[in-house]
Amino acid sequence: MSLQCGIVGLPNVGKSTLFNAISSGKAQAANFPFCTIDPNIGIVTVPDPRLKKLEELVKPQRVLPTTIEFVDIAGLVKGASKGEGLGNQFLGNIRSVDAIVHVVRCFEDENVIHVDGSVNPVRDKEIIDTELQLKDLESVDRKLQKNQKLAKTNDKEVLKTIEILEIFKAHLEKGLSARSTPVGEDDFKYVQDLQLLTAKPVIYACNVDEKSVLTGNHHVEALKKAVQEEQAEVIIISAAIESEIAQLESEEDRQVFLSDMGLDESGLNKLIHAAYKILALYTYFTAGEKEVRAWTITKGMKAPQAAGVIHTDFERGFIRAEVIAYDDYVKYGTESACRDAGRLRLEGKEYIVNDGDVMHFRFNV
Repeated sequence: MSLQCGIVGLPNVGKSTLFNAISSGKAQAANFPFCTIDPNIGIVTVPDPRLKKLEELVKPQRVLPTTIEFVDIAGLVKGASKGEGLGNQFLGNIRSVDAIVHVVRCFEDENVIHVDGSVNPVRDKEIIDTELQLKDLESVDRKLQKNQKLAKTNDKEVLKTIEILEIFKAHLEKGLSARSTPVGEDDFKYVQDLQLLTAKPVIYACNVDEKSVLTGNHHVEALKKAVQEEQAEVIIISAAIESEIAQLESEEDRQVFLSDMGLDESGLNKLIHAAYKILALYTYFTAGEKEVRAWTITKGMKAPQAAGVIHTDFERGFIRAEVIAYDDYVKYGTESACRDAGRLRLEGKEYIVNDGDVMHFRFNV
């Protein structure tokens, strides 16, 4: 499955600088709004030490990690929901992403102009929230009006749709995001086709100066307090540090640099871990002489659906899966040794895949 995160934020919060540093894409970074007009897409590999260990054991012809796409989307301003700035284009670009990475400026720098004249991450967050909520309200209203015209048919599904849409409308009109609407999980299907912007999971990336990257600062604390009820992820990241890391040639150099800064991992790794956590994603592996490969699935996915991530034929003709837990694979060293030790299991259609499973699928189409 392809995972896509949209990087959003007000102009001049460090959004494009961060994107350039962490991805293979190249967005123009400049000290003025709207320097990123078209969405830039960068693809990054997901770091996973388990993949490296499997490579050492299996010695395949190639190794394929899983990837994440980051989409750098033009800076948003007040009035975007009404078409101000690059509003409608921005909002259209963000509809297709799985999660939103909201970069919030948490650093002071008189040389970098703030679009609203001062640094206030809570205000900045609320500006973007409001614009996304207004756009969602417009989408809900449009569908509600369409269904109200059909209400005279007394179709139960139409009446239920109207009921749920009215709940979403009232919630959004209070200035609250769709993801917190007080409806059952199954009721979200009535708005699924709308791709509501504020229904998407959010990661707040607090962009700080170098001296604040370890402990944060008062701007970060203010934002954390403001979003504590949102079930969002909050990470501290320094776009300036990420830019320096990106210029280093070797992994060894990057690790030395991080160590010197007192960091355990890069901001990119933090971002990837936060995305996997908030989207409830797991990784399973396939391992053979030709390739060792990582695959991304949703937590709770059953074996046939996990097989379908490789190819739809695998899911359609699924018979069973051969499964070895990652720790067992490392302990015994080979697939045959795991088989001899009774650590290779045959699982059927109801098996729920675990993070780190090494799998081989049997199918017939």
